Amino acid sequence: MNKLSNIEKDFAQWYQDVIYAAELVDETSVRGCYVIRPYAWKMWELIQAYLDARIKETGHQNAAFPLLIPESFIKREAEHVEGFSPELAVVTMAGGKKLEEPLVIRPTSETTIHHSFSRWIKSWRDLPLKINQWANVVRWEMRSRPFLRTTEFFWQEGHTAHETKQEAETEVQLMLNEYVSFIQGQLAIPVIIGQKTEVEKFAGAEKTYAVEAIMPDGKSLQMCTSHLLSQNFAKAFNITFQDRGKTQSYPYLTSWGITTRVIGATIMVHGDQKGLIIPPAIAPIQVVVVPIYKNDDEKDAVQAHYDFIKTALADFRISFDEDMSKTPGAKFYHWELRGVPIRLEIGKRDADKEQVVLVNRLTGEKNIVPFDKLSTTVKMLLEKLQKDLYQRAHEKMDKLVFVGEKLSEFGPKMADEAGAYITGWCGDPACEQELKKYKAFTRCLLETHKLSQCMCCGKSSKRDVLVAKSY
Repeated sequence: MNKLSNIEKDFAQWYQDVIYAAELVDETSVRGCYVIRPYAWKMWELIQAYLDARIKETGHQNAAFPLLIPESFIKREAEHVEGFSPELAVVTMAGGKKLEEPLVIRPTSETTIHHSFSRWIKSWRDLPLKINQWANVVRWEMRSRPFLRTTEFFWQEGHTAHETKQEAETEVQLMLNEYVSFIQGQLAIPVIIGQKTEVEKFAGAEKTYAVEAIMPDGKSLQMCTSHLLSQNFAKAFNITFQDRGKTQSYPYLTSWGITTRVIGATIMVHGDQKGLIIPPAIAPIQVVVVPIYKNDDEKDAVQAHYDFIKTALADFRISFDEDMSKTPGAKFYHWELRGVPIRLEIGKRDADKEQVVLVNRLTGEKNIVPFDKLSTTVKMLLEKLQKDLYQRAHEKMDKLVFVGEKLSEFGPKMADEAGAYITGWCGDPACEQELKKYKAFTRCLLETHKLSQCMCCGKSSKRDVLVAKSY
């Protein structure tokens, strides 16, 4: 059995231990690139299924764009190339020859998609244009950590074009709200929402909105972003259309995305010393059945009820553990490590009485459930587990978010201890830069304005801001 590091004393090592012990990832020979193993990929498929349905229901269509992007495309938008240059992986040789123009392995697809938009958009009748892509991208990370920061990762990226700025802003907020609903509802993770500062916004965007979650070690993790690109990229790629007044105009563009990073967030927010605890909504296995028998007679008595259990639980993702090389105890440990929400134990005595022992992964509580109540009990418990995980995570987050007035006072605490801070900020980038002394950054601007003075210079604060160390 793999022993996990103490989650309270060494959270970072616990995370590394659990993702390998639970067989979520494996290493490769390429730095920063990982194999996402079937159990974790199933989580991603469930995430994809939910989000893909919502993306289509909100009027977007899926498409696929090339992995390779001409370097000249990246260079067309000045802020964009400056922001991404350190992270680019570039192909200079192909077919045994040096390429006339280097090709960039996509770090994001704004440039190549906007090139297509310039070919597709000619009239206001072509708008709005709403495209989504499920893809992998490459950003050359110096310090990688599986799911959280990797050289290659998987995501969806939405790209839209609109007649007016107001329509584009509505789109940005629409998808931001979709992400919040998904993260809080399906992943059971509470979040803090706000606009990124000029320094922290997406390269080339007019505005970036982010969804931030506070991890148990007090660091903030950016879960996803939604960008108002406005007309910057439209002008760079000469995307024009004849508007309703029959003059040539530039459309207003947006982009938004969420990545496999959310799997890492789910692991960190809900896991415990036994391993993963996966919210039922994205659990690859929602119910595992562990039969317990000592001989063939007991085995026959237990297996005689398999068809009933399968039928009763047909609406759930269920698995039977028939591995006879392991003891029941080893099986219990295995499935607790992998975070399956519900475990059902059934031995001959249970089979004779037409009942099972139901174990709640979150609480460890055991209950005897008659066969005729199995389906309704499992359904109710999975729903309760989903809500309980969110409530528990919210309580954890509340204990990790503090109010701080002066950076000189809360900065050292933030550097050495777990916690994020809500504070005031005057809007001066020089004051924002001071956070780096404490290994922290502005995470997002908040809608509140409860603190009157800037955390750093003491001048009037324009609005509250969330600051924290980050992944």
